[in-house]
Amino acid sequence: MALQKLDKAEWHSFLDYLSKGLVGKHTEIEVTSLALGQQIEAKWLPLLGIVYDHKDDVIEIALEGVDHMVNRPRELYVDLAVGNLASLEIVDADDNRQIITLRDPLMLPPPPEARPSAQQGQERSR
Repeated sequence: MALQKLDKAEWHSFLDYLSKGLVGKHTEIEVTSLALGQQIEAKWLPLLGIVYDHKDDVIEIALEGVDHMVNRPRELYVDLAVGNLASLEIVDADDNRQIITLRDPLMLPPPPEARPSAQQGQERSR
């Protein structure tokens, strides 16, 4: 994994591009600072989008049921792991760090009661 700092001029286009490819990824938002300690803002909710509004100088991370705003962001780092984005770290003007960790939703087979049983299939063929 390699952290890479992005120039502020790249934020808007990078986050727009990123949002299109990451919709639905499960996302955790952790906020850390000397004053707050370590706080989990959101735990593994589906991502709806990430945008940077340069006019209001805010990054918005929209999750299902949570809208997290980072006012006056100062630095943006991306953590690329084997060509995939693993996380983002945003440092705001108050030196608070927002760490956005991403992962794919876990794909599980349907529960047994949702699958037709072999017995039901035999009864239907009679």
